Amino acid sequence: MSLGKYALVVLAIVSGSLALLWPWLAPTLGPEGWLATLAGGGLAAANTLVAYGLVVFSAGRSANVFMRAVLGGMVGRMAVMLAAVAALILILGLPKVPLAVSLLSYFVLFLAIELAVLHRRTAETSR
Repeated sequence: MSLGKYALVVLAIVSGSLALLWPWLAPTLGPEGWLATLAGGGLAAANTLVAYGLVVFSAGRSANVFMRAVLGGMVGRMAVMLAAVAALILILGLPKVPLAVSLLSYFVLFLAIELAVLHRRTAETSR
């Protein structure tokens, strides 16, 4: 799957799920909680797109390039995510629980999807 198609899938999942959850979550969370939920989904989507992009970039290259891109990208993404979450909580004052639940939920979902897509991709290229 190309990076463009993967991006469309990720954005469809985030926007579709948030649209379905809007009637139940918005009244309960309030404006700040809903904004935190949106921010968590956006951060998780950006994280998975960068991760997938790094894997696509490094595919077919040497093992050193692959390891540098994937492991170096992991460290970089962790640092950026930590800074973004800290900024959202400390600077913007977004509620912690909706942000964390949204970020972690989408992160786990996207990790599972990314692994399934990459597994299918490597199975096709090894044939």
